[in-house]
Amino acid sequence: MDRLTSMAVFVKAVDLGSFAAAAAVLGLSPPMVGKHVRFLEQHLGVRLINRTTRRQSLTDLGRAYYERCRMVLAEAEAADALVAEQLSEPRGRLRVTMPALLGRRCVAPVLLDLAKQYPSLGLDLSFADRIVDLVEDGYDLAIRTGSLEDRAGMIARRIARHRMVVCASPSYVEMHGEPRALEDLERHCAIIYSRPGWVLPWLFPREGEPPVEITPAGRLRLDDLDAIADAAAAGHGLAWLPSWLIRERLQQGALVPLLPDQPGHVFDNYALWPRTPHLPLKVRVAVDALAAALPRLMM
Repeated sequence: MDRLTSMAVFVKAVDLGSFAAAAAVLGLSPPMVGKHVRFLEQHLGVRLINRTTRRQSLTDLGRAYYERCRMVLAEAEAADALVAEQLSEPRGRLRVTMPALLGRRCVAPVLLDLAKQYPSLGLDLSFADRIVDLVEDGYDLAIRTGSLEDRAGMIARRIARHRMVVCASPSYVEMHGEPRALEDLERHCAIIYSRPGWVLPWLFPREGEPPVEITPAGRLRLDDLDAIADAAAAGHGLAWLPSWLIRERLQQGALVPLLPDQPGHVFDNYALWPRTPHLPLKVRVAVDALAAALPRLMM
């Protein structure tokens, strides 16, 4: 006999107080209920239930075994429910926080397509460059770029990478020339990404060593990458920008890539979510969709 089935019959018999009552609920005959209980007793080598013609009562070992069986059956039902959920459609509201520009250009279109594919899936998207606490702020998922400083209690999956490109407009190159090496950058005008009290250095990889950090003395400092790309296309200087942001400008000839012999620095992009015993289907589907779509959008 199947031991899990016999456990379920045993628990039902205890809950209802008699073999006859359990048989009526389970669609079995009372002798068959007794057969399941005897199977367990023979398997364990102990008596679980003291039975007389008038009443039945659990033995001490029977009581302990009954409590364990309830736990086992509950876990089995939870496992079945988990599989059933994974085979169904994602539903509910998915809350995602992401960097503003990357989110608008790359992440949101993928998630909006996902919402169109699954009508029962709702989206709550936040576009902000600040780092939020997922648990405290109630987010299901975060998209992060670069190193992950605090991953306690979190699961991270790399979903894409993007390359940084030094670029300028054709008019700027025609007027000021083209840098041939990293040492030439200091002789050029640069448009720098900065925030109050902080300037983003330009990084260039070195094999087996930390990247070279260069902070050009830019006359123009902006805190928006899209505005930097516009300024560079207008001929105001060199810029160091992500490939996904300037792809169209490069294709249209508004910007040209520079330093072709110098490998571009590559940033990792991650999906980050709170560690839970069971990953919700809506989160898994979203992460899988982003991992499938973003690499071709961002490199």
